[in-house]
Amino acid sequence: MRELRALIARHAEAPQAHRPLPIIMVAASNLPTPPFAYLAEPALLAEPTFGLVAQGAKRVVLGNQVFDYAAGQYLIFSVDLPLSGSVVHASATEPFLGFGLKLKPDVIAALLLETSAPRKARTEPPGIAVSDLTDDLLDPIVRLLRLLDRPEDIAVLAPAIEREIFWRLINGAQGAMVRQLGLADSRMTQIGRAIRWIRDHYAETVRIEDLANTAGMSLTSFHRHFLGVTSLSPLQFQKQIRLQEARSRLLLSSQDVAAVGFAVGYDSPSQFSREYRRLFGAPPGQDGERLRRSKELSDAAH
Repeated sequence: MRELRALIARHAEAPQAHRPLPIIMVAASNLPTPPFAYLAEPALLAEPTFGLVAQGAKRVVLGNQVFDYAAGQYLIFSVDLPLSGSVVHASATEPFLGFGLKLKPDVIAALLLETSAPRKARTEPPGIAVSDLTDDLLDPIVRLLRLLDRPEDIAVLAPAIEREIFWRLINGAQGAMVRQLGLADSRMTQIGRAIRWIRDHYAETVRIEDLANTAGMSLTSFHRHFLGVTSLSPLQFQKQIRLQEARSRLLLSSQDVAAVGFAVGYDSPSQFSREYRRLFGAPPGQDGERLRRSKELSDAAH
């Protein structure tokens, strides 16, 4: 863990685009970030990802569900989800340090085909969960990060280490969730198709029958499995995406609140303000101003 923290702290200073290993993400922060807000990406429809905390603590929110994870713990989400999050423990002496790796369904599928790993889950796995880090998972993560100091080795060694990490996840505490990513006929994959449609058409009117057809499921089965994977109904899911997108727009510029509401699919400004306040705890104009000030302070601190 000591080496992991040192590697993250050193390489987090470089912009993501300039890092020689773009498949990974490393982050550091000397300050807690505002609750329920990604300062860099305040509205994040998150692709399937493995995220590890090496120091400090983080909070991720999905609807009314809160997932806290601290040093030595990781979070996995296996479908595109409208998440918001924040660093909750960080200081100048002990900054938050985090590592992330995108989960690749094609690599996971290849591992399942090449091995005798169980393919079907006994129960329906959720789409997001927190677990404790194990030594056999920590070891390849550290070796992958070491490659940042040896860029000439990346092309040869990185793919094998990445496969090893995925293999440890397949056989770890959240293995059932990870395995579902690699199965074209899994319920999670079917729900993922509907999620992608909502993501791409969040400002449009959603017909549940159309979403069920997109997923290739009956209406009753679709409702049950969508709720099981995302903890939200399809309409609640769409609302989350709309409001997260609105928050992103308000952070980036002080646009007219009503115009932002219309842009993300709300016909009624009062309904938009009411639902925004219910989710984020403040009216959209006030919350946007607070987020912009917080971003300015965070940028100045870094």
